[in-house]
Amino acid sequence: MEAQRSFIGVVVKRGFQGIVAAVVMWLASRYLFHFPPVFQVMFVLYALLGTGVFILLDAPSLSPVSGIKAIALLVGFYVVVSLVFIAGASALPQYDPMVEKGKIEKIVKPKLAATEKGKIEELLKRTKELDAESQAILKRLETLGGEKAKRIEASIGGGASAGAAPRAGGGNLVALGKEQYELQECYNCHKIGGKGSVKKRGPVLDNIGNLMKTEEMKEKLLNPRAWMAEGFEKEYNKKLMPDKYKELMSDQEIDALVAYLSTLKDASVQTPKPVKKL
Repeated sequence: MEAQRSFIGVVVKRGFQGIVAAVVMWLASRYLFHFPPVFQVMFVLYALLGTGVFILLDAPSLSPVSGIKAIALLVGFYVVVSLVFIAGASALPQYDPMVEKGKIEKIVKPKLAATEKGKIEELLKRTKELDAESQAILKRLETLGGEKAKRIEASIGGGASAGAAPRAGGGNLVALGKEQYELQECYNCHKIGGKGSVKKRGPVLDNIGNLMKTEEMKEKLLNPRAWMAEGFEKEYNKKLMPDKYKELMSDQEIDALVAYLSTLKDASVQTPKPVKKL
């Protein structure tokens, strides 16, 4: 009877300590480190698992058993532990290797496209598209007739070789920049056009093109500590914007992303004012 009371005391004492530890780990993982919910749950499970281990370590000794009874108890113990482990593992998210492979290919593909061959092929494709659009416009103008159509045709014919490549290159650069915005998962912290992070991790960027020069945007990407968005002092002090893009991205990819961000000039959306820090 005394041993039973002692065991109940151990369960109550260690159980209370385990609950406190689980709550502390949950609060820290959620509000201090901003871990995703799945990791918050894992930390709580670890705390409860540790509590169970400590209860077993502090529990009073059992009466010695031997023979068939001892084997049955041992097998039963391992069966229970195995079922708990399997159930816990099944409850956690399962990662599909094919999905992870797709993410890797998503990052590698633009790297391959950034080679000289990829750039030339992309420019040729854009040039053909622009040429087709020009021909369609000319045909429409010809149906209308008049000297104006002829002048426009002459103007396009004389300047096509000089003007097609820059237009394609400029449009291509912005398109590649938007692609980089998606590939680097900037939407996890920022919003554009109402789409993106639902948490206040970073400012909306709809009007950033009117607030920062291209050199300033590039400086912010390469050194996140150089600029801070007004009203985001807490996030700036926590260093939520990672200092990794100078290693992950090439100079061309940085320039493309900056070119895309420079086109965001929607003054109707309130974008926080950038503040120079360094």
